[in-house]
Amino acid sequence: MKLNSLSLALFAGLVAATSAFAAEGVTTGPHGEKPTPAATMTLNQEQEQKIRDGKFTAALVWHEMSEYTNAVNRGAQDEFKRLGIEVVAQTDAGFDGARQKADVETVLAKKPSIIVSLPVDPASAASVYDPARAAGVKLAFVDNSPAGYEHGKDYVTIVSDDLFQMGNKAGIAMAEALGKKGKVGYIFHDADFYVTNQRDGAFKVTIEKDYPEMKIVAEAGMADPARAEEIAQAMVTQNPDLDGIYVTWAEPALSVLSTLRNAGNTHTKIVTLDLNEPAALDMVKGGNIAALVADEAYDIGVTVARAAAGSLVGRQAEPFLVVDSLAVTRETVADGWKRSLHKDMPTSIAQATK
Repeated sequence: MKLNSLSLALFAGLVAATSAFAAEGVTTGPHGEKPTPAATMTLNQEQEQKIRDGKFTAALVWHEMSEYTNAVNRGAQDEFKRLGIEVVAQTDAGFDGARQKADVETVLAKKPSIIVSLPVDPASAASVYDPARAAGVKLAFVDNSPAGYEHGKDYVTIVSDDLFQMGNKAGIAMAEALGKKGKVGYIFHDADFYVTNQRDGAFKVTIEKDYPEMKIVAEAGMADPARAEEIAQAMVTQNPDLDGIYVTWAEPALSVLSTLRNAGNTHTKIVTLDLNEPAALDMVKGGNIAALVADEAYDIGVTVARAAAGSLVGRQAEPFLVVDSLAVTRETVADGWKRSLHKDMPTSIAQATK
């Protein structure tokens, strides 16, 4: 899972606030960058041969190892292997900024040509990566970059989700689940975090602009994921006739699901973001969960590795590369798991689909 309580507690307030989304309805990066499709990050045969001939090495310095990070990691590992780049180190900071700093110092002893990483704390991350930058290591990031770092000078690129697309697809999925009409509840992330802010905003604008027979009749901000069930109970009590509820990501969506189950409510549909085994299990069993919108996490890893490798032979990457997303439904769960995480869906879900 990409977002969890610990990561959000550390990220909230540290990430510079950006507009919810650009006026034209597209994703913007953490520093306001315009998005470029990840598919445009290609290497020609000559560049790939130069990379193979260079005998380069790479280190993967992760913030934590979750299902999301594991998928990104697999993509990066596979692309480095394809390009003949040896991965000499892989670390897990357990979402501890001081530990990530120590990890960078440790892997530098192996003299990697590349470091791929996701900063635990972008606001203070410059001190984490400065030793690598000073050593001439090519730095490429997932989701964010250290405050004060300049693209093309201090780092190669940032690779992330197409955030507006994810929220937009969540809105479309909700419309399809409700037959394009009905009353909707909207539980958004009430913190300055550019990832969730843009996804949430895109869902809302999609419903309001594209589906005139659907109305968002209840809104609630969620700063603390631990309060999700309390928020859901209040929303459902005040609006017992809701046809659907959007929840900002999958973990708090499970609390909303619990609230509906406890109330004996089988009518209200939930749409949320990021793959989650319990949520997907409810979905395939025909429960309240109607769809899970996910990014193509494996492709994030492939893209960031390719961009970093290309920088070694003069291939400049755009500052903010974004991968596609997909709406995973009961009918498409097997393919969705493969496309997003590049692995088979969990056994529990496979058995439930039978």
